[in-house]
Amino acid sequence: MRYAFIERHEQVWPITVQCRVLAVSASGYHQHRARSEAPDQPGRIRDMALLVHIRAVFPEMKAAYGWPRLWRELGARGIHAGKERVRKLMKANGLQARGKRKFKATTNSNHTLPVSPDLLERNFSTSVPNRVWTGDITYGAPRPNRGGI
Repeated sequence: MRYAFIERHEQVWPITVQCRVLAVSASGYHQHRARSEAPDQPGRIRDMALLVHIRAVFPEMKAAYGWPRLWRELGARGIHAGKERVRKLMKANGLQARGKRKFKATTNSNHTLPVSPDLLERNFSTSVPNRVWTGDITYGAPRPNRGGI
């Protein structure tokens, strides 16, 4: 607001006098002028254009990516923007990654249903091939570290 007043009244009063009266630095005013007169930086994408790209990539990733992964994905696609800019645009537009679901145990051993009998009685050795078949239904049990094996 002050800089606009100074700019409008450049022909009436000297810039340094206006800056002193309005309590702004003359160098700040000149920097403001340089920024407003300078053409856009090449390769700099405006917020609205960046938001269009974010909104295009976000559903492609099934809304599972937060701002860090989305920022990296945009960079990989040749759209360069700052991390904070991507974060703030996503937050301002309500784009939030879906959180991970809580683990829910699905096995309930406390039941009265019939249990299949152990026909092998834990004897897995046979004299003839294809006589006994076994399987493992372990669901993601932690495995000990085997030293790189």
